[in-house]
Amino acid sequence: MIYKFIKKRNKDKGPTPVIIPAPQQEVEIEIAPAPVCEPHIEPEVKQSKKAFVGKMSFVNIDTLDQYGYQDGDKIEIDFQNAQGDQSNLNTMANRFTSNGADLMIAIATPSALALANATNETPIILGAITDPEHVGLVSSNEHPGGNITGVSDMTPILKQLELIQQIQPEVKTIGLLYSSSEDNAVLQGKLAVEMANDLGLKTVTRTVSSTNDVSQVAKQLVSEVDAIWTPNDNIIASAFPTVVEIANEARIPIYPAVDTMVSQGGLATLGLNQYQIGVKTGEMVVEFLEGSIETKTTAIRFANETDLVFNYEAAQLLGITLPSELTADAIDAKILIEGE
Repeated sequence: MIYKFIKKRNKDKGPTPVIIPAPQQEVEIEIAPAPVCEPHIEPEVKQSKKAFVGKMSFVNIDTLDQYGYQDGDKIEIDFQNAQGDQSNLNTMANRFTSNGADLMIAIATPSALALANATNETPIILGAITDPEHVGLVSSNEHPGGNITGVSDMTPILKQLELIQQIQPEVKTIGLLYSSSEDNAVLQGKLAVEMANDLGLKTVTRTVSSTNDVSQVAKQLVSEVDAIWTPNDNIIASAFPTVVEIANEARIPIYPAVDTMVSQGGLATLGLNQYQIGVKTGEMVVEFLEGSIETKTTAIRFANETDLVFNYEAAQLLGITLPSELTADAIDAKILIEGE
């Protein structure tokens, strides 16, 4: 989990940001696998009245640069890495608030909840939170009403289930694998069951409470289904190589909600463009810094740009022929691995 502490220089009056990211994808969650970096601590933050902004690579830095908010000029950014340990979240959130952050940015739900618990006054911008209203971060997605607003990464679940049927017309039963400890994953799982039933598909749901449960649960699940779908879920993402190994041995394809997990061994997805989510979040940060929006009156924005991503090596391993009408416009998962 990468945190970025940003301080706005004295010459610019007005607020500045803080961001807390997702516990694993370092959100890879993020866009493409986000790099894990060692924390960089700026010299004593209380030297001057500079605002702090927590930021992950998920929030597109180019977007901030385009609007004149270069690191080291108008703002200073400090990355911190929680190393996937959620116990560090509260400590980091309290540090940001005690140091007088002017704006905080949270990537993924656990980080957002940690910041929300730390303050109801300091503005918070969300990046990649599936349903802020559902987890109690805002009064409603349309009218947040408090110190929080941001960008949702609600998965296009129906389109992903339809993609499974296009690739595997014979599929009858889909396994749903997600964490019972992540509210947004539970929400996506329930929606997936309803949508799958509408498509005439049976579902088998298996949940885990930690990465320690993944291997045993996955081994059970592959014996019961024709394909596996996983939502945007930090715990599953952390243990995804284990799921891939077990599923490949059973010749069961995995359709993850997130494009970067396809590059890690999933077969395919029609997923949100993670880069564009970062751009949208960066744009909201800029709008806040320039005083053109307020958190309490700015509705949650929903990302809608999607990419069709295939893992051709996984298809070959599983003996699955991908429909030619789909591959023409698809992205090769290798490109995500190579960072192109």
